[in-house]
Amino acid sequence: MFNSLDLPGRPEDNRVVVAMSGGVDSSVVAGMLKREGYDVVGMTMQLYDHGEATHRPGACCAGQDIHDARRVAERLGIPHYVLDYEDRFRTSVIDRFAESYMAGETPIPCVACNQTVKFSDLLATARELGAAALATGHYVSTRRLANGRRGLFRPADLARDQSYFLFATTAEQLDFIRFPLGGLTKPQTRDIARELALEIAEKPDSQDICFVPGGRYADVIAKLKPGAAEAGDIVHVDGRVLGRHDGIIHFTVGQRRGIGVAQGEPLYVVQLDADHRRVVVGPREALLVRRLVLRDVNWLGDTALDELPEDGLPILARVRSTRQPQPARLHWVAGEVAVDLLGEETGVAPGQACVFYADAGEGARVLGGGWIRRSERAAGTEQHPATIIEHKARLAV
Repeated sequence: MFNSLDLPGRPEDNRVVVAMSGGVDSSVVAGMLKREGYDVVGMTMQLYDHGEATHRPGACCAGQDIHDARRVAERLGIPHYVLDYEDRFRTSVIDRFAESYMAGETPIPCVACNQTVKFSDLLATARELGAAALATGHYVSTRRLANGRRGLFRPADLARDQSYFLFATTAEQLDFIRFPLGGLTKPQTRDIARELALEIAEKPDSQDICFVPGGRYADVIAKLKPGAAEAGDIVHVDGRVLGRHDGIIHFTVGQRRGIGVAQGEPLYVVQLDADHRRVVVGPREALLVRRLVLRDVNWLGDTALDELPEDGLPILARVRSTRQPQPARLHWVAGEVAVDLLGEETGVAPGQACVFYADAGEGARVLGGGWIRRSERAAGTEQHPATIIEHKARLAV
């Protein structure tokens, strides 16, 4: 008996809620499962539907996307519901995004959305409807482990790999969620959309964060948090004040262009010191880090974190969605989780995620991840540039 979702019984005996964003991927998931005989229910979350953010190509969960999801559901002959999660999305995702930027961090709102809205609220609604599973169009996969739980793995199409954004998915949630596109490439997904005669088969992928039109983060934050853009000093890592800025929300760690000061060497943003409204800049070498200390770690490994080997667990660590995982060691140190990179990374900022993998390539298991609390140039042996600046400031008093 064919049951692609690894659910008990026949497909027709299992209700599956599909999170339909109005895009190609989730629409194909609904079509595939309907074709296999599952009792499919489509659900679209209305997350953000205000102003220009909903009137451009490639937006996620906007007015046009809701319309597209409804049309797909009609084509497939499945029930479709729109859930108003705007208030929840604003408090759990948008407000947290703004607060994180104001604190000098570099947040990843898509992870927060998965944590709080998609895999919490929507999952609970699916259970209330008697569903056996919630299915999404993410490019990752799950499969059953030796302990009976389901593990999270990288997909066949590594160019579309979304595991970095799903590291916070808990073991309990993974037992209920399915990702039917994990074994497909994006071209294969579009081919299926054409086979199903879906009008959205050629629809472009979403590019921007849904509530940040055109990628203008500072504009959104200034609107949400009036007064957030407080002026301050641009300070070199050696303690020199080089100029003034109009607010740290206009900068990100690793930034080179648009800093607003000219020196005889290329300068990069090394740190955003929110407490003192300082943008710390320096040469590229000042960006190099070897150790990351994490908070709010979601662990999906087989051994408890506090039972890791004394010399650390060999893993591959990924600090940005656009970078490949690199060799590292995972440590449990005095109640904190730390990652020692065997190489070096640049442009790593608090608020970003560090995701753990057991190995490399297609089908690699995701062991979890956490949010970067701070980074160090070596394993606890060197001061951060901002610490040096603070020390010099005290000596000058």
